[in-house]
Formats: sequence, C-alpha cells, structure tokens
Amino acid sequence: MDQLLSVKMDTNSGVIDHRIHDLSSEKQSGLAWIKNHIDEVNQWVNQDGFALLRGLNIVSSNQFSSILETIFGEPLSQYMYRSSPRTALKNNIYTTTEYHCEQVILQHNENAYSNKWPMRMGFFCVIPAKSGGDTPLADSREVYKNIPLEIREKFERLGVMYVRNYGDIDLPWQEVFQTDSKCEVEAYCDANEIEYQWYENRLQTRQRRPAVAKHPQTGEKVWFNQAHLFHASSIDGQTSDLMRTSIGEGKLPRNAFYGDGSVIADEDIHVINQVYKDLTFSYPWQRNDILLLDNMLFTHGRQAYSGVRKVLVGMAKIVS
Repeated sequence: MDQLLSVKMDTNSGVIDHRIHDLSSEKQSGLAWIKNHIDEVNQWVNQDGFALLRGLNIVSSNQFSSILETIFGEPLSQYMYRSSPRTALKNNIYTTTEYHCEQVILQHNENAYSNKWPMRMGFFCVIPAKSGGDTPLADSREVYKNIPLEIREKFERLGVMYVRNYGDIDLPWQEVFQTDSKCEVEAYCDANEIEYQWYENRLQTRQRRPAVAKHPQTGEKVWFNQAHLFHASSIDGQTSDLMRTSIGEGKLPRNAFYGDGSVIADEDIHVINQVYKDLTFSYPWQRNDILLLDNMLFTHGRQAYSGVRKVLVGMAKIVS
C-alpha cells in the first residue's frame, strides 16, 4: 500500500479537504445533531460521493444504527449473499470484514458481484487501530476512465462470471445464504439469476454480471465489479499457482472469468489492481468517525493494521 495517499489535517486552516466535516464543536448528541441536519448531510454525500463526519458524540452501535436510519430514511438492510466473514450486531449493524489484521482487503464496491447492492453505506470507527487500518477509497468513475481501453472494452462487452465453491476453504454456504435449508438456497438462487450445482453437501454457484454500470442519479459510467477480488491471481504468494494446479481453475474457492466463461489473464487483473492503487486515498480513522459512502461512486477496502481495531458498518437503499 505504499502508493496510498493519506489525507491529513492542516493545522493552520483546520482541514484541507472539504469532505471532512468537523462537528466537534456541536453540543448535541450525535443523533440529535443528525436529526437537525438530515438534508445537509445527504447533500454532502450526493455532491461528493462520500462524507466523513468527525467529532460527533456517539455512545453505542444502537445509536449508530439510529443515525444511519435517520440519514438514509429507511431501516438498514440485512447482509445477504455474503462474501466475507462478519459478526451481526443488533438492527442490521455488522462488523467490517474479519480477515486477519495483516491482510489487505482490496478496493471493491459492496456486493458488486450480485444483482442487488446497497446504494448507501455508513462506517463507524469504535476503536482506531494502533497503526494502519485505514479504510481507503477510490472513485469508481476515475477507475473506469483509467483502465486501458482494450481491457475496459472487453470487460464491458463480455461482463464477468463469478464462480464460488463453498466449503472447507471459503465460507460455508450456510453462512453465505444465512440458512441451513438447501431449498431456501435454491429459491434465492432462482430469484437472483444464480446458477447452482450441488455435489452432495457441497455447493457451486455461477453468476454473470456486467462489469460496468451507470449511476442511477448522475448517469455516469462506473467500474462496478469484483473480478480483481475474486480472480485466482488475487490469492497471496505462490498459493494461487499451487491451488490452480492441484484442484483446477473451476474448483477454486472463488474465481472470476469473462461472462462467456473465457479466462481473464492474470496480467489484466494486475493492471486493474494498479489503477486502483494509483487512485486510492484514505483518511486515518479517529474514534467516533462516521464515513458515509455512495457505494456506486466510491470503492472501499482496508489497510493492514496492528493493535485492536473495531469498525462497524450498516447498509441501505438496495437497488438492482
């Protein structure tokens, strides 16, 4: 992550980025302030694609849930068709992805591999890490523009096919679909254009999705897929080659192909990851920070970190 730009405070003028909103001088509780400034907060996100609210007094995950529901104007959504391990708290608040602290989580738009995704996300920093642990961002419009034309056009023409094999290495299907019933899994897949195949108690799914989307409000094209995150080359070190050789491309825990089933070259995935790295920036977390995000306009990820880190997330405004 050596190319990551950290956006820092300017000690003379207060902030150097208008998307950081320092509210530490407010005397009300965080929820009370939000209720009095709903339109203003939503305008910040609509204009800039995200907003960092800093300095609000927030005492619990329940209060965070109430703040998000007030801003979004609806109850928070349940996290279905999961791709990473999380702990569910009350009122559809979740921990962020619980991968090992040394692991970097690549940039992604939440649920871009699915035909349903949240338009709005909110992150809440309960405990910032001792070092690292930022939640980097990247503008999906700029990612689209900066991917070389030859690669971009092929993805745009063919789309992406996501292949998942649930079981020993990746998440079990019971956790992904939040049920122990094969019938319920099949019903969900049928309703959401997911092909599925059972191998006794093991499940494989395939889902074809566009690689590029248009933002419903702005009409702008955004790079909106997780091909780089699912692709076999994203597995660390030599593990990718060993797993490919031992179990084959089609049986990896997860993999990404073009929508017609053809192989995506490792080199093209490396180019896409480099574009993300070049465009990624972050704000070092402070306790009680709330980061509001337009999930189609901006990707997010996670830096490696040391010490204790606790960041919560809630999602709403599901679209398809």
